[in-house]
Amino acid sequence: MTSEKADLRAQLRLRRRELALTHLHAAERAALHLPLERLGRVMVAAGYHAIGGELDPWPALRRLSEAGARIALPVAVSPHAPLRFHLFEPGDVLEPDASRTPAPLPSAPLVTPDLLLMPLLGFDRRGYRLGQGGGYYDRTLQALRGAGPVWAVGLAYAGQALDAVPHDGHDQPLDAILTETGYHVVQA
Repeated sequence: MTSEKADLRAQLRLRRRELALTHLHAAERAALHLPLERLGRVMVAAGYHAIGGELDPWPALRRLSEAGARIALPVAVSPHAPLRFHLFEPGDVLEPDASRTPAPLPSAPLVTPDLLLMPLLGFDRRGYRLGQGGGYYDRTLQALRGAGPVWAVGLAYAGQALDAVPHDGHDQPLDAILTETGYHVVQA
């Protein structure tokens, strides 16, 4: 399955770049579909630093912040460990983490999110996502779910939908998917 996923990732990276060029306001439209009233009180919402055409999480994070959530960003500390989350305010300094992604400084307060916006290359309606292949989010979701409740939302362009995402036993499904066309709770 590894080569199948690698080939699919290459195709989906191209698709996502095309979608990013043709759907310039998708992130703002997606944020409007975030059902704040159905999510309940979110204490800490974690996003990500968008790269490679990923849908920008900041419009959704701003809505969550306006509703009272504190905002966190992930920090990769090693290639095989779950992500850690540190509080972040716009304007805070970022530095490359172990995955070379801009991340909060280690001195920023460490927090546990109860809502996690996750980037992806592709998704299916069963909640499976295809990520970059490092396994960071699968390890992270497994650890977070083992410690308490967390709501995992894949943030994507609607055009990233697939009929089925190949998955293994370690792949963690999403709870919902947020796109520019709507918010879809996964039916297990």
